[in-house]
Amino acid sequence: MIGDVMGKPGRQAVAALLPALKDELAIDFVIANGENLAAGRGMTEKTAQVLFEAGADVITSGNHIWDQREIIPVLEQEVAILRPANYPAGAPGRGLLRQGGVTVLNLQGRTFMAAIDCPFQAADAELESVGENDIVFVDMHAEATSEKVAMGRYLDGRVTAVVGTHTHVPTADAQILPEGTAFVTDVGMVGAKDSIIGVEVDAVIGRFLTGMPARLPVAEKSKIVQFNAVLIDIDESTGRALSITRVDREFERDGV
Repeated sequence: MIGDVMGKPGRQAVAALLPALKDELAIDFVIANGENLAAGRGMTEKTAQVLFEAGADVITSGNHIWDQREIIPVLEQEVAILRPANYPAGAPGRGLLRQGGVTVLNLQGRTFMAAIDCPFQAADAELESVGENDIVFVDMHAEATSEKVAMGRYLDGRVTAVVGTHTHVPTADAQILPEGTAFVTDVGMVGAKDSIIGVEVDAVIGRFLTGMPARLPVAEKSKIVQFNAVLIDIDESTGRALSITRVDREFERDGV
């Protein structure tokens, strides 16, 4: 699972690093969060295609999924892009899909975020169609660490993995929960290292200093891009996780 891919620097790093990582680590299936693919806000069909061509099997998202309107009709097609399952009925797209023997569920938290439907109840509803020993991966896109930890505990033993996204800051708590579910509070991001969560430093600091609304552009000038991911080893007979380890790399961009 690859953390939030942040704009052009993130897309470049995934394109450069993922093919070799798949060989190096014998990776069978790749999920990436793409809600920041297009200039840091949402995704387009073109930017999503960069991840698919690099080797991603499924792209998940979060609260920025609607920021690029052109992705909305794509979500209604048979493309492996998910929006959070707990958006109200009638929202375009889907929050769960099964591909290559893996079921992927995308959820979004509500603490400090939009007041959409309950992710815990949505998980219950979506998991009714899943078999006991199926491989089920959950991207819990949320702001509050407590909400992500709570989801991990709530689904422990019912899914293979619950991996948190959204904050762009990797956490050091990767673990196997008591009933066999892999968990990490936040996988991190693929974005400019010389930045504030992938955004230009001066723009963010200026907003904090003045309290004024301001555009927050992706940090395009950073030469080094951090690549944050986790690798989960799974017992295919039980659908439970055997291990979860961090996969953190750096990519040096040309011409910056």
